[in-house]
Amino acid sequence: MKAMILAAGRGERLRPLTDKTPKPMLPINGKPLLEHHINRLAAAGITEIVINTCWLGEQIEEYFNDGGQRFGVKISWSREAEALETGGGICQALPLLGDQPFLLINGDVWSDFPLAQLSQTKLPAELDAQLVLVDNPEHHPRGDFSLQENLLSYKEAQRYTFSGISLFRPALFAAYQVGSEQCFPLRDVLRPAILAGRVGGSVYTGSWCDVGTVERYQQLQTFVKTHNN
Repeated sequence: MKAMILAAGRGERLRPLTDKTPKPMLPINGKPLLEHHINRLAAAGITEIVINTCWLGEQIEEYFNDGGQRFGVKISWSREAEALETGGGICQALPLLGDQPFLLINGDVWSDFPLAQLSQTKLPAELDAQLVLVDNPEHHPRGDFSLQENLLSYKEAQRYTFSGISLFRPALFAAYQVGSEQCFPLRDVLRPAILAGRVGGSVYTGSWCDVGTVERYQQLQTFVKTHNN
C-alpha cells in the first residue's frame, strides 16, 4: 500500500511560525512533524510515500534530499504551483498513487493511531473510503460526522471529528479529473459518497492533535516532551 501526506498548505493560523518554515516542517521533540509521519509509516510497513508541496516546498525537498532513503522509504513529490487544497492536491497526485487504495494523512495532525491497522485493511467493494474519527476537541465542538452502523452520516446524532487519517479508493476521485489543475477541498469529494453510504468510519480514542494554531502547536510540544520523558 502507498500513502500520501498532505503538506502543501500555507498554515495561515500558525503565522508567524510558518512565514519562513513550512507547516509540516515545524519541529516536534526535535524533529519535523513530517519526519514523525514518515517514521510511523515506515514502522507500519508503508514505504512508498507521495507528498504534495507548495508553500516553501523547496525546504521540504531539501530536508528529504535523498528521497527518503535514510528513513527506509521512497518519496515521490507532487509539486503544486499554487495550492490546490486537499481534494485538488490528491487528484493531481493520483498518477503517483496507482489504482489501489491508499492511506492519506494530513501533514498538520499528530496522533499515535496505529497506522498498520489501516494499511492492513481491505476496503470492501461497497466502500470507497474509511475515515478515522476522534472525539470533538474544544476548538471544534460540533464535529464533522456521525456514525450510523459504521457508516459516516450527516444526521444529527453523536458527532465526531475527522482525524485527518483515512483510507481512499482512487476511483472515488475519477469524476474530478477533468481539465487542468483544480482547487477544491476533500469534503466536496466526500459528501456525495457519504450520502450514498459508501464511506465507513471508526472512532479512535488515543492521542490526537490538530496542529492548527500557535497555541495548539505549543500545547503539543509540551505534551510530547512530557510523555517522552
